[in-house]
Amino acid sequence: MDTRLPAATRAGLLRGPIPLTVEQLLLAAGLFWLFSANRIFITRALDDRSAGDVSTWGFVLALAVMLVALHVLMVAVVSTRWTVKPVLAVLIVGTAFATYYMQQFGVYLDPSMLRNVLRTDVREARELFGLGLVPHLLLYAALPLWLLWRVRIVNRPWKRALLVRAGALLLAAGAAVGALLTIFQPFSSLMRNHKEMRYLITPANYLWSIGAVLAADAKGAAKPRQQIGLDAKLGPAGPGRARPAVLVLVVGETARAANWGLSGYTRQTTPELAKLPVINFPQVTSCGTNTEVSVPCMFAPVGRRNYDESAIRGSDTLLQMLSRAGVGVYWRDNQSGCKGVCDGLPNETVAQVAPPALCDGGRCLDEGLLVGLGDRLKQAKGVQLVVLHMLGNHGPSYFRRYPKAFARFEPACESDDLRRCSQDEIVNAYDNALLYTDHVLAQLVGQLQSSGVDSALWYVSDHGESLGENNLFLHGIPYAIAPDVQTRVPMVMWMSEGFRSAAGIDLSCLQRRATKPAAHDDIFHTALGLLNVQTALYEHKLDLTDGCRAKELP
Repeated sequence: MDTRLPAATRAGLLRGPIPLTVEQLLLAAGLFWLFSANRIFITRALDDRSAGDVSTWGFVLALAVMLVALHVLMVAVVSTRWTVKPVLAVLIVGTAFATYYMQQFGVYLDPSMLRNVLRTDVREARELFGLGLVPHLLLYAALPLWLLWRVRIVNRPWKRALLVRAGALLLAAGAAVGALLTIFQPFSSLMRNHKEMRYLITPANYLWSIGAVLAADAKGAAKPRQQIGLDAKLGPAGPGRARPAVLVLVVGETARAANWGLSGYTRQTTPELAKLPVINFPQVTSCGTNTEVSVPCMFAPVGRRNYDESAIRGSDTLLQMLSRAGVGVYWRDNQSGCKGVCDGLPNETVAQVAPPALCDGGRCLDEGLLVGLGDRLKQAKGVQLVVLHMLGNHGPSYFRRYPKAFARFEPACESDDLRRCSQDEIVNAYDNALLYTDHVLAQLVGQLQSSGVDSALWYVSDHGESLGENNLFLHGIPYAIAPDVQTRVPMVMWMSEGFRSAAGIDLSCLQRRATKPAAHDDIFHTALGLLNVQTALYEHKLDLTDGCRAKELP
């Protein structure tokens, strides 16, 4: 007996519409995401389990039921006969992108990472679109979208449809709860000990994180920004200085201490700074693992030790406080903005001031930060703080961060897709970018020396970077589990004789202090000490120059 389907029937299955109810389509989507988007989560959940143990298979089955039920419930609440296909289409595309970057770079899509994604600009995003993304999207987005397009939603009378939907929701909720109860003890222990794993459940991870970011932003927008340090004022030496005093704070990008020549790296990636009388701090810890967290945090009085994101984003920063105290504040940016830190203060981008030779396709080399800065220094009056926000070692396109003259470590990775390069090639490109940062900082010291003002340079990176260690790339891993290469950053200080003398700083003492651990938490209070600004917010123990000044702040 021939059981094969007639040719016409087979052709109809391939070409004709696929009749499905809304509930059947949601179940299909949940099963698809289980196998295509949650392999990393399941693999991590099974790290300490043996495949030969019967309980392992029960654990896997319960996890699978939970994941499918979770995503069915999540989508069902916004799905009707008319909306289910558009909703699934958006989620299919979003999940395809999410899984690609999770697999390629080992990232966790927590609120901090999604804030980064939502704040990124077109130039940054363009560099993350490597050739490896194309086949991934074809398989995990284009093919499912084609199948979804062929689906015809079965129509039911509205009363029956309502009853079926209620039953499906109850069934999914019951399945999720039942599966959880069967593995509650090991699963709850896993989630308590590895809280970051919840951000591997896809697409729930990025949907939750987007919602959390938007809710926090809406809450913050509804409240006026809280002013801080209303008692801040320049100390006695401020208004009566013989010459202007300028502190140039350079916020680096993605430079990690592990590759910093001054801190003992096997390669000399800081040859120009090594020839200058700079003070290097080799043990500095960042406040976050991405710019969206670190930059606001380093300009806040609370820092990582008492980290409160809503308080940091809902309050003035060091810069607004200094401005009210009489310090001239100016921000120049070669990145994706000041993250709210410089709101209401004079600021500009490198693209607005740099000559075309330093800019290409909307991206400018960091030497653009120095263009016209000499004239600004010569016109400075009183006490000034200039903040320069570098592009630095922003990945994955490290090779785009430096001119060809700095391509000294070869062969260097020249692809936006790091998976196409060996780890040695990636490190070579990264180190070349550090060489260029070293050059820019040395050039800045030269400008300060010739400016005729009492000046100081302070460089510190916002966070570090993973270059393939443990199969991790870039940055943004949740802070609690982030590797040291993402949280240990370089920091350097230089002072002119006039600035040092007026501030009463003993450089030998500061050099000894530099050998001890430091952190982004120290930036707020050290800046107050260097600029001689008095306020009740100042904490002596967090001022890196504390104990090294002839006259301490009250």
